[in-house]
Amino acid sequence: MGVGHSHGYLHLRSARTSLVLDCTGGLLPRIVHWGADLGALGDEALAALAGADEPQIMSSTLDVRVPVAVLPELSAGWLGTPGLTGHRDGRDFSTAFTVRALEAGAGEGPVRHRVTVEAADEHAGLALGLEIELTRSGLVRLRAALTNDGDDPYTLDGLLLTLPVPSHATELLDLTGRHLRERIPQRHEFTLGTHLRENRRGRTGADATLVQAAGEGGFGFRTGEVWGLHVGWSGNHRSFAERTPAGVSLLGGGEALLPGEVRLAPGDTYETPWTYGSYGRGLDELAGRFHGFLRDRPHHPRTPRPVTLNTWEAVYFQQDLDKLKALADAAADVGAERFVLDDGWFGGRRDDRAGLGDWYVDKDVWPDGLHPLAAHVRGLGMEFGLWVEPEMVNPDSDLARAHPEWILSTGGRTPPLARHQQVLDLGRPEAYAYLLERLDALVAEYAVGYLKWDHNRDLVEAGTGPAGVAGVHAQTVAVYRLIDELRARHPGLEIESCSSGGARIDLGILERTDRVWTSDCIDALERQQIQRWTGMLLPPELMGAHVGAPVSQTTGRSHTLDFRAGTALFGHFGIEWDLTGAGPRERAGLAAWIAAYKELRPLLHGGTVVRGDHPDPALWVHGVVAPDRSRGVYALVRMATGVQAPPGRVRLPGLDGTSTYRLTPLAPGDRPQAFTGSRLPWWDSGVELPGRVLSAVGVQAPALHPESLVLIEARRL
Repeated sequence: MGVGHSHGYLHLRSARTSLVLDCTGGLLPRIVHWGADLGALGDEALAALAGADEPQIMSSTLDVRVPVAVLPELSAGWLGTPGLTGHRDGRDFSTAFTVRALEAGAGEGPVRHRVTVEAADEHAGLALGLEIELTRSGLVRLRAALTNDGDDPYTLDGLLLTLPVPSHATELLDLTGRHLRERIPQRHEFTLGTHLRENRRGRTGADATLVQAAGEGGFGFRTGEVWGLHVGWSGNHRSFAERTPAGVSLLGGGEALLPGEVRLAPGDTYETPWTYGSYGRGLDELAGRFHGFLRDRPHHPRTPRPVTLNTWEAVYFQQDLDKLKALADAAADVGAERFVLDDGWFGGRRDDRAGLGDWYVDKDVWPDGLHPLAAHVRGLGMEFGLWVEPEMVNPDSDLARAHPEWILSTGGRTPPLARHQQVLDLGRPEAYAYLLERLDALVAEYAVGYLKWDHNRDLVEAGTGPAGVAGVHAQTVAVYRLIDELRARHPGLEIESCSSGGARIDLGILERTDRVWTSDCIDALERQQIQRWTGMLLPPELMGAHVGAPVSQTTGRSHTLDFRAGTALFGHFGIEWDLTGAGPRERAGLAAWIAAYKELRPLLHGGTVVRGDHPDPALWVHGVVAPDRSRGVYALVRMATGVQAPPGRVRLPGLDGTSTYRLTPLAPGDRPQAFTGSRLPWWDSGVELPGRVLSAVGVQAPALHPESLVLIEARRL
């Protein structure tokens, strides 16, 4: 699919998505259509489409039609949320940009089409650059750069970009949450006014919306048109859905700037983060465009995602070489491929009250450094990884005592503690240089292949430099630069984004990390929901999903190994469990699940994620289907006791309708102990049906105990 244009209209097409831009009249581009592919349209059709979209002029409104550009302007008559807010001591608060140049052409890598716009407002002394892209997977993404061409400083308060949605998008869905319970969906009517989700935590946030979606009433995973927006930024940000009495509906977003945070001197430029838009028929297609974009990136992880054992819930701060060697032995025995030493290895770190910032191996605990453990781990054929939290500092640390001025603060006071820690001011070159030197030295000395990079508190009164000016923007940019520079020095290094679990998950941090720690809660019941909705943005291979102990250490719930491992299977599989205390039967069972993960991971980490819309909210179905639809693996999950028993049919989405499949239980997720009642008739012998029948009609689901699951496999004959 290509790009068509005529008389200032552009038609970009990719992956069953169309984006039609009106670039006439020297104004900033307006989006005439974003959504389903319109097919090839000629010159007259594009002009007619734009003309047919012009509204009437109603009573008690402006005498001219109000164009709503991707950067809406007050000067055009737009009275909703402004695209640009700023001023020169009260002057130049409103802009009227005129396009000076526009280019449309092919993109590179994951981008299929790219449009660049150069515009200026000579009276206000501002220049604007816009980038509008359509990716190979059908994502739209937007970015802007504002340059001060005037003689006086310009204070920027906000720069937000928007994407329109049609009037039949009458329902909104976004996400919220908290520590240990991230990614909780909430739905409501798309009413007149603004639904604003603003985050000022200095990180993405456990309560971040992740994707703000608007769709047809009752849209589901497989049904209804739906449009979604994501802001790819790890600092303060905002996203909003807005509907006006004039019939305009749109989604918008960008960085949320603190007062005075961006003050452009003459010649300075501010660049927004990318704002992403995804369209689909159902949430699965919407999510699949994000997944496809991430997988198209040149730096997306290509090697099989290794089974990872992390030591945190196994030993916490009680680090001991013999204990950890025994844990490594047990991990290797069940098939682990990576061993990550978590918090507690550095200076004075016996609990969470001291030591952060002193990134030197604790000689009291590790008299020979980490070399004995690292050598033992590698001798077992596993990669060695390490936990760090570089952006933070305990007041009880040598670093804080030597450099109290390195703490992010307003200058006159320090913020309240959180987890007994403060935040290092990475806007200070000397603090940045210290961290880069320490991380570089640790990775080099111990040949660290993997860093679990944590970030365990919100930023409160985040002032930078001697004057304590607002500094979340500078902090976020510095973190990105620190990670980029460290990885440039160590090209093979992989990094996990962890932030009190899942509080830093966005496409900004994912540009420079290889997976996220989805949540500090690994209770399998909670994780089913957390992973389900994190999957709105991320494919399975980027979501850390671990098997915990039989009794969850965050909720106290007890779950079978099959439920715990079957939940972790649909992510980047790992272990967070003291295996030295596990019995032979538990270890053998875990080894079987790990063997299944290794066999399935090419499918799980390269296929299409599907989720079924089932009428029983206590019965979930989700899975992954191969790109050629030759095979699909599904989990049937009983979240709670159902009202109906037996549960009735379950449909299996995503299969090729013209092919016939053999449907069978899949070991080790075929355990009969999960069943209630008699044996399901088709379970033992399997069944052969066309894909269209499995997707539209389905098969009888087994009656399962609450908080259990089974796996089934569909193979094309």
